Amino acid sequence: DAVAKSRDGKHRIVSNDEREQTLNQLLTEMDGFDSNSAVIVLGATNRADVLDPALRRPGRFDRVVMVEAPDRKGREAILKVHTSKKLLPLGDDIDLGDIASMTTGFSGAELANLVNEAALLAGRKNKAIVEKIDFVEAVERSIAGIEKKTAKLKGNEKAVVARHEVGHAVVGTAIASLLPGQPRVEKLSILPR
Repeated sequence: DAVAKSRDGKHRIVSNDEREQTLNQLLTEMDGFDSNSAVIVLGATNRADVLDPALRRPGRFDRVVMVEAPDRKGREAILKVHTSKKLLPLGDDIDLGDIASMTTGFSGAELANLVNEAALLAGRKNKAIVEKIDFVEAVERSIAGIEKKTAKLKGNEKAVVARHEVGHAVVGTAIASLLPGQPRVEKLSILPR
């Protein structure tokens, strides 16, 4: 999508002649292949919605393969790769399957970052090993952000925010029970993040 944004103006902020010239040249080169040539052109994007429609015409990028976020088994395998690659000493209380269950929707890159974050949290506490609590805190940071220690809820704010968050949890629990594969509510918090 860096060189192939739609030219119709829908997703364009300003005109970029170089980008348009590059896209035109790419389209011309792709049209120059005959059906017997042994050339395969692959492209990848996270933003298929902004691609120029000319790229998706038959004979160009006419096949689409969707790559979804990894499932629980895939996330566990990715966590094993990243914890073993870093020679990370893990505590006896760690079950990577449990960590994988907490990370529904995480990409491989987000899981790699999670392992780094858990190691940093353990290091800040001068621990020689990474324990489950470090991973739990790293997951919370990844999902909700870093806790703002200076922002404190006062008086009635705690009750209002707590009721609001319980509303989210009730709806989330109902959706998870009705739709298979939806993540279930793991934790509620009123801590400012």
